[in-house]
Amino acid sequence: MILVTGGTGLLGSHLLLNLVQSGKPVRAIKRASSDTRMVSGIFSYYTPNPEELAGKIQWVDADLMDFGAVEDALEGITEIYHAAAIVSFYPKDHKAMLKVNIEGTANLVNQAIGHQVGKFCYVSSVATLGRAENDGLSTEETYWVPSRKNSVYSISKYGAEREVWRGMEEGLRAVIVSPSVILGPGFWNDNSGLFRLVWEGLKYYTNGVNGYVDARDVSQAMVGLMDNNLFGQRFICSSENLTYRDFFSTIAKHLHKPAPSVNVPMALTSIAWRVEAVRAFLTGSKPEVTREMAITTTQHYTYSNEKIKRTIDFKFRSIEESIGEICGFFLKDHVR
Repeated sequence: MILVTGGTGLLGSHLLLNLVQSGKPVRAIKRASSDTRMVSGIFSYYTPNPEELAGKIQWVDADLMDFGAVEDALEGITEIYHAAAIVSFYPKDHKAMLKVNIEGTANLVNQAIGHQVGKFCYVSSVATLGRAENDGLSTEETYWVPSRKNSVYSISKYGAEREVWRGMEEGLRAVIVSPSVILGPGFWNDNSGLFRLVWEGLKYYTNGVNGYVDARDVSQAMVGLMDNNLFGQRFICSSENLTYRDFFSTIAKHLHKPAPSVNVPMALTSIAWRVEAVRAFLTGSKPEVTREMAITTTQHYTYSNEKIKRTIDFKFRSIEESIGEICGFFLKDHVR
């Protein structure tokens, strides 16, 4: 039996589809308040029988911070895919994110060791990598460097990743996958919100660069690494590095919208997040732009995917292909 955490999220739902389509028995942890209907919704983009496939998942209510609940969920489990995490760039979420992402992972690692779980795959992030000098490609050997530019999210994922490395030292057979920005359909107000922004008429772009990858590729890479027993190491999972302008322009093309045309230099982004912080404080609302967002969108982050391509002969979808398919799903959902 396979255990999946984070199954109601963008990556987790794609992973669940991958596993159940392969005929593997799957149990998935969710919070009591989580709605599993979104999983069937994601399945419906790719298969004519989403409800049938979703019905094969054994759902269990459990909080990763609850030792007893996690212990019960691990009964009979031989493999774990740990994809659950809080992802936020808002200051009010920082404390909870650090606690849940790090301590929740530590709890799961400890329980996996105690239950002698045979295989463990942890979904980390390229945010835990150091930044290559002179805008070069970051690889699996580009190690973390403390910096004010590191977001609290990246700090939380780095701390969680250290718990997995610690588990490996204690005998856990684990592999770490480090995805770049994950693209997929359905979560139009959250993870997939970049598509909605372009649909609504995004006019601005920054000079930053980032890596992107299709959720299906991350899922398939995870399963491939586990099936090949490639433990004790990590693998970057990223298809292509694109400027934000090119990325948003490609989305605009497939949504039949004007491409963003107004460049926002770094100096203006630093002003924008400060103005937003004041506005949010005075109105009690969530800021549209935070300091962490402003920093991230002006940086040049590029990643090498050579290790995973070489190790398991992995082939990534092009980002043009991924964006085209996701935009097609978006139009079906929004144009009646």
